[in-house]
Amino acid sequence: MLTLPKIVQLEPKRYVAVRQRVKAPFGDEIPPALDELFAAFDAVGASRKGNEFIKYNRIDMPELEIECGLTTEDVIPLSGRMVEGVLPAGRYVSLSYTGHYDGLLTVNAMLVGWAKETGTFFDAAETPGGDVFAARLEVYHNNPVDEPDPSKWHTTLLFKLKD
Repeated sequence: MLTLPKIVQLEPKRYVAVRQRVKAPFGDEIPPALDELFAAFDAVGASRKGNEFIKYNRIDMPELEIECGLTTEDVIPLSGRMVEGVLPAGRYVSLSYTGHYDGLLTVNAMLVGWAKETGTFFDAAETPGGDVFAARLEVYHNNPVDEPDPSKWHTTLLFKLKD
């Protein structure tokens, strides 16, 4: 299931994440990054009730820089690949998808195509190293641990728009 794109206003949100450079397809690299992230939260007894996401910082297919993160107000000690940041406030285009993660590449392509057709511009810059985004997110409302049926996995795409 796929919703139509809509424009939403979001407030800033602090987060902690594992930053990594990956090559598409990169699905096998996500579970170890999330294990690393969750272990850091667990080590200090921090809540994991924030929004779980992948943030796409730079895309130069097939190479990407991503962050596997969780929004939080807790202080998490950083080490290794861990970073902290703030998801910026502003207008975002939002689209929700329910189904297996394999469909997300197509869903992302559809949202990019919709933006081109409607003259909607992402807060991004083309650089020699690829497209760099202010905030391009896949937010996971559940996951294979919470919901074993992939047809019920719910993901929201959020792409920050130019001001």
